[in-house]
Amino acid sequence: MKTRTLFASLAIAAGLVAGAALVPAIAQNAPASAPMSEAAWLGIPQIHDKLTAAGYRDITSVERERNRYEVKATAADGQRVELYVDPHSGEVIKTERKRAERSDDDRDRGAKDKRD
Repeated sequence: MKTRTLFASLAIAAGLVAGAALVPAIAQNAPASAPMSEAAWLGIPQIHDKLTAAGYRDITSVERERNRYEVKATAADGQRVELYVDPHSGEVIKTERKRAERSDDDRDRGAKDKRD
């Protein structure tokens, strides 16, 4: 019984190793699934410069997400926003306004109100 389990485990492990060796070879020959490669994307400093020129400030985060950049910044009117930016042109695709964050004093007051 133990021998049979040992051989079955070795056969499974050998299959996994062989399969793992094939994946990189297949991936190299596969066409890119994205319509435009990430090599054509603007760099994060370029995105930062374009958004600054467009009036955004206090840019705290620029992240590559799927087929776009996600940026956290402050709009010209002082409102915190999350921007979805086209990676090829630097154009803002979508803007989500974030609600104002509560100050520490407001949080303390809210905690005190709940205790009372």
